[in-house]
Amino acid sequence: QLQPVESGGGLVHTGDSLRLSCTASGSTFKGYVMGWFRQAPGKEREFVAGISWANSNTMYADSVQGRFTISRDDTKNTLDLQMNSLEPEDTAVYYCAGYISYSTIVAHIRSLYTFWGPGTQVTVSS
Repeated sequence: QLQPVESGGGLVHTGDSLRLSCTASGSTFKGYVMGWFRQAPGKEREFVAGISWANSNTMYADSVQGRFTISRDDTKNTLDLQMNSLEPEDTAVYYCAGYISYSTIVAHIRSLYTFWGPGTQVTVSS
């Protein structure tokens, strides 16, 4: 069973960059679509970015398109989210998540993701 764990969160300023990482000791990301979600205080958890296993096809939320980059390295069993030009609106708890799929399609629907990490806090101050 996949048990992802996030790292790399912290406090940054507007315009700064931050890189989040996700690993899963004792298991592998192979065969999983992996994604990043975030949840700000008082808001629903929302899709940020996802990447397929089959061909590393990616999908981004409109709000992060062009600023965030998702990547995976299945040889190292890692999933990363490079976040550039951060804004206060990016402040949230960020979650790594996955679901089993050999498709090239990346889903943005939260309920399809069956494995979740505990989350890491990202705070962007103005």
